[in-house]
Amino acid sequence: MEDSANVTLQLQRWREGDAYALDALLPAVYGDLRLLAAKRLADHPEQRTLQPTALLNEMFLRLLGAERIDIVDREHLFRLAARTMRQILVDRARRAAADKHGGDWQREDLTQALGLPLPDHTDLGELDQAIAQLERLDERLARVVELRYFVGLSVPEVAGVMNVDERTVYRDWALARSWLRTRLDG
Repeated sequence: MEDSANVTLQLQRWREGDAYALDALLPAVYGDLRLLAAKRLADHPEQRTLQPTALLNEMFLRLLGAERIDIVDREHLFRLAARTMRQILVDRARRAAADKHGGDWQREDLTQALGLPLPDHTDLGELDQAIAQLERLDERLARVVELRYFVGLSVPEVAGVMNVDERTVYRDWALARSWLRTRLDG
């Protein structure tokens, strides 16, 4: 809890223009996110082209390069990180799908590497659209999907980041997976 309060305080100081707050914030948050990314990628050794450091560096470059970004607290930071990682992976899949980059072979490999409970030939562009549609129906379900799939958080970790009960996350996770399967199979 102290870490969460410190992150929120540093974010508030940064929003108020204190550049040193960002210097204090980034190493702590970067370490946590890198460990989570490394753990997630370790579960999928077939995904050799994506390193946790590279994914996190690109995520931070995108977040810090945004015109105006108001990150309010730790939960908001993790939501933005999940969404940005998702977009990075979707962008990579789209580039890989181009004929000059190897076509379907790499796209299928990436889908398998992510361990998604989806059909083998799921297009990550379609998955991205499905998650966007799910977000319009229920934002919390979409956040659970992003934090589980693209950041690799466990159910207890998601519950902590979202500040909800673990049972809620389990229910949301089951409902979101079922909804995504139905949407992508149909």
